[in-house]
Amino acid sequence: MSDNFQLNFSLKGFTSILIGVYFFITGYLIETTLNSAKYLETLSPKTIEILIITIVFIFFLLATFTLFHLGKRNASQLQINLWNDKTRAAVKKYSGVIFVTFIALIVLNNLELINYLAPTFFVFYGTLLFLFKHEERKNLLVLAGLSLLLAAMCFLIPTYWSSSLSILGIAHVAYGVVVKE
Repeated sequence: MSDNFQLNFSLKGFTSILIGVYFFITGYLIETTLNSAKYLETLSPKTIEILIITIVFIFFLLATFTLFHLGKRNASQLQINLWNDKTRAAVKKYSGVIFVTFIALIVLNNLELINYLAPTFFVFYGTLLFLFKHEERKNLLVLAGLSLLLAAMCFLIPTYWSSSLSILGIAHVAYGVVVKE
């Protein structure tokens, strides 16, 4: 079985660009929801909270679907197997980090520590990127480091979360343009 992990489920090219666009859209939707006086007056805080959780969940579904679909397309174009031991292990790591991230965010939200939601997300996202770096793709360390830097910024300035999501989106788009498939 060939080692096709680096070809499948990678953040190169169009995949990274799409995930960057998803970051932009997610940040915009959350910020619009929170800053819109109409919605805040007509919706209960619990409904707004559920709406934001739904937006974040949809972001993760879209990002995961993008990784899977484009990985499957790459595998079929190169006529290689999509699944091998390394890709299965990577999916387990990815699922584990996503699960722990959601649990941590839900716990922080339930404890009403909303100022720590964005830094926690950025730390877990940086960890996820770090787990999937390879010798050939050390550029992911730049995205992981940027994510940790943005986590520190959001920890110091809690209102910086929207700008941080935009910066991470720009970084993903730039990474996708520079590191082509």
